[in-house]
Amino acid sequence: MSRPEFFLDRGLGRGVADGLRELDWSVHRITDHFPDDAQCVADEEWLAYGLERGWVPLCKDGRIKGRNHEREPLVVHSAVLFYLNNQQLRRDQMVDRFRCSRPAIDRAVERGGPAVYAIGESGIRRTWP
Repeated sequence: MSRPEFFLDRGLGRGVADGLRELDWSVHRITDHFPDDAQCVADEEWLAYGLERGWVPLCKDGRIKGRNHEREPLVVHSAVLFYLNNQQLRRDQMVDRFRCSRPAIDRAVERGGPAVYAIGESGIRRTWP
């Protein structure tokens, strides 16, 4: 299986995208695909857009797991989403969390979904369903 491509929510910022690219991750930024820095794009819209292209969503907003309409694209595409369980991390800390969790992320992507995973200090943890 080829390595997944990732779709980053705007909350992760350019610095995280650049940091992951330096680690040879294939990433796409939401702001490169939607007008006005993607400020008016609903979560279910950007998720569906990325999943239709086979991209794995990464974000900082774990609240998605509690909203049926936002989870719907994950159900439709039998996909997984990953979010950082701490929204206060610095750029380098976010990149490091993703880097350290990469083997587990790859395994979860291969298993498929629908599923939502939190990325914490000690790895990933399934939080939905």
